[in-house]
Amino acid sequence: MRIRQRSQTAAPMVQRRIAILLTVVLFVVIALAGRIAWVQFVDGKDMVMRVRNQLMDNKVLQSPRGTIYDRNGRELALSSLTKSLYADPAQIKPDKETVAGLLAPVLGMNADTLSERMGLEGHFVWLKRMLDPEVSQKVIEIIKAHDLKGLNFIEESKRFYPNDGLAAHILGFVGTDDVGLEGLELVLDKDIKGTLSEQAIETDSRGIPIFQSIFNFLPRKEGKNVQLTIDSTIQFIVEQSLDKVMANSHASAATAIVMNPRTGEILAMANKPGYNPNHFEMFSEKQWKNRAVSIVYEPGSTFKSIVAAAALQEGLVTPEERFSDTGFVEVSGRRIQNWSGESYGNISFTDIIKNSINTGFVQIGMRVGAVKLNDYVRNFGFGKPTGIELPGEEQGILFDPHNMRDSDLATMSIGQSIAVTPLQLITAVSAIANDGVLLKPKIIKEVLNADGSVFSASPTEVVRQVIRSDTAHTLVGLMEKVVSEGGGKKAAVAGYRFAGKTGTAEKLNEHGGGYETGHYIASFIGFGPVEDPQITVLIVIDDPDGMYYGGEIAAPVFSEIASQIMRYLNIPPSVNTIPAAPQATANPPVQSMPSVTPSAGQILVPNLVGRTVREAADILHQAGLAMFPVGTGVAVSQSIPPHTAVAADSQVTVYFESR
Repeated sequence: MRIRQRSQTAAPMVQRRIAILLTVVLFVVIALAGRIAWVQFVDGKDMVMRVRNQLMDNKVLQSPRGTIYDRNGRELALSSLTKSLYADPAQIKPDKETVAGLLAPVLGMNADTLSERMGLEGHFVWLKRMLDPEVSQKVIEIIKAHDLKGLNFIEESKRFYPNDGLAAHILGFVGTDDVGLEGLELVLDKDIKGTLSEQAIETDSRGIPIFQSIFNFLPRKEGKNVQLTIDSTIQFIVEQSLDKVMANSHASAATAIVMNPRTGEILAMANKPGYNPNHFEMFSEKQWKNRAVSIVYEPGSTFKSIVAAAALQEGLVTPEERFSDTGFVEVSGRRIQNWSGESYGNISFTDIIKNSINTGFVQIGMRVGAVKLNDYVRNFGFGKPTGIELPGEEQGILFDPHNMRDSDLATMSIGQSIAVTPLQLITAVSAIANDGVLLKPKIIKEVLNADGSVFSASPTEVVRQVIRSDTAHTLVGLMEKVVSEGGGKKAAVAGYRFAGKTGTAEKLNEHGGGYETGHYIASFIGFGPVEDPQITVLIVIDDPDGMYYGGEIAAPVFSEIASQIMRYLNIPPSVNTIPAAPQATANPPVQSMPSVTPSAGQILVPNLVGRTVREAADILHQAGLAMFPVGTGVAVSQSIPPHTAVAADSQVTVYFESR
């Protein structure tokens, strides 16, 4: 009875235990199923990514940057493949101190710095990027000789400038990670920078790439190429001449620009001191600065060509008009004297330009007036950036015409109390050379796709007609006399007719208002050949030691550069050496001419305007004079004004235009 009772008592306990066990098992199964469902449907993607991160590594590679060419297809900036050294700190053998000690002398780095980098966490750390080929080869030899582990290379695109410092201020340079930092490299960064390519790399459990060759993966080149308007030969000529004048004058800086006045294309732009963009980090930020667009200075007498253009266009002065010069003039209590300190007495406007007489230009400026003169100055492009494709362009400093005093107008008329950039000045004077048409300067000719097709082009862009063509022709003739007879004689180019203007100005104080006593900026700007101007050249020499007049120090540099360019461009010398004549409109206003009685053996030149080539030739032949015709159609001007007494058999150049 007792056994049966015990057995009857034990049965429910076993059943309870089985039930508990089954319940626990059921809960475990449910929990496992829930966990599986969670992992599968909720946390699955994250788990997969974690596994991939442990067994995969992504490397971002930059395709090579586009090439920059000059106008003739010569390479100015290109990209080449170079090796960059990296380390896997977890795999370094024999030890980081030994490895650092072996590599530091070759890499030119501190051994402690290398050892510290190799002690960082993770599987990837840069040791040194963009190695020179000979350096990377030495590293490879050390790795093999000492059986070093945990080191490898990635091929990257490195920017290279084959001409070193040539056109450095135009090109700029590229920093790490292929980022343009200065010049066109900065402006065109979006276009010429290659695309980023991400490559997945399989690794083992220790993070070591299974296929080492994947690090040599080279993405296809996609960066666009650029062709500039720059001619590298002309650029070299300019830089060589600037180096020479810097050495001879001990100037603090010098700038030169060469422009085609018919197209607005910049053929050369140079600054000294220069720098080498291959090693830009070795130079100061001041040396990186492109002074041609990013400095402002008082233009001095070179600006007088703009004042003359305004006065001639408004009909406020004629080349023959006489002025009285006492050597100085006082305006609102301010005394302005001629740069030479001399008085020229009764003198023509032609001679005022030729000899850059301050008192004459003050009188002319006062005639034009503050509002009108400022209108012309702004129409010539001063007071705002030109819009050229270069960074850091300044806008210059001009007066508010409504707040100007008479003394302000007087100083502005001689190129003082205002500030311009070299690029603004050469653009404005090029308009005079280009029949009065102002063009937008440009330095980019075309942007090309990788396959050579044109992505974008930069056509010649007309800004406005600032003065009439006949006004421009008259002024060209007057500016030619500066070179042939006046203060710019040292700018003369043998065999060619050039026009120009000298400039000498006190240097503005960079740290405040006023001027730096005893410090000057000498300059010269000119263009030619005057029959059909092909180049405009501006020379600006900052703070030369000793002689500082533009006609003495800048003009010879102009002559040297222009002479070489004429030969390089194969422009034949001028046959006719008679100075260019002021041109008039086809229907000039009738003017009363003074009565002239020719001396014995002299002849009065007849008025030929409006005559055909045959008619003009017949008239001159009957008068006992010779004719040199330029152009076809009807006569619009002549080199010797009507009613001028000349010697028999004199030659008169007559300019014809089709109507």
